[in-house]
Amino acid sequence: MLELRDISWSTPDGRRVIDSVSFVVADSGLVAITGPNGGGKTTLAKIIAGIEKPDGGRIFLDGSDITDLDVTERARRGISYAFQQPVRFKGLTVRDLLEIASPEVLDEKGLCVLLSKVGLCAKDYIDRDVDASLSGGEIKRIEIATVLARGTKLSIFDEPEAGIDLWSFAGLIDAFSEMKASGNTEIIISHQERILSIADRIIVIENGRVKEDGAGKDVLGHILHPQCCPVCPAGWKGASNE
Repeated sequence: MLELRDISWSTPDGRRVIDSVSFVVADSGLVAITGPNGGGKTTLAKIIAGIEKPDGGRIFLDGSDITDLDVTERARRGISYAFQQPVRFKGLTVRDLLEIASPEVLDEKGLCVLLSKVGLCAKDYIDRDVDASLSGGEIKRIEIATVLARGTKLSIFDEPEAGIDLWSFAGLIDAFSEMKASGNTEIIISHQERILSIADRIIVIENGRVKEDGAGKDVLGHILHPQCCPVCPAGWKGASNE
């Protein structure tokens, strides 16, 4: 179980990005975090992963305080994070990266299964370097495959739909659904309606605070059919089908 208690974070110039956010994430299921651009979603994901440290509040994983643990120590505790803009590794192949990520030995079939889940053909990619020769969409899919390979109890995905074509995206939805069914916990930062539609729970973050938190189907209904004026003050038009 993941618990955030009164988490706050500000930029070096003092601008408050996360303001007293608290919520609990159970041991299984898919939690989607959505909301207006600039509302603090990615910052919150990085705080959970240990990439950023909060100015205030505490974070607990399975009852243990992990607030002061760095990203490596949290990874050892079972937290995975897929960046919105993945890192490239010159001199490392896709095969190397997946084998490092996986706790089990991967044969050709295993590599093929992992890459097919993100819309890539193993024979075309396993021996390619994870460098600038890969497009943004390709490197994004490979990073998501590494998170799937780890099979950690808590996986965080920051806008996984970015750079993913329509055909590959369908496979990605299947992969997220499979992870959910296996009992793993997923936190996905997304505006994409198809991702939000499979979420057990949706948390809306706006202006650094939790604006809404509830069952996925209920919150999605509010997002798609807001009971307010046509022009949102925050400029957010809700979930996207694109």
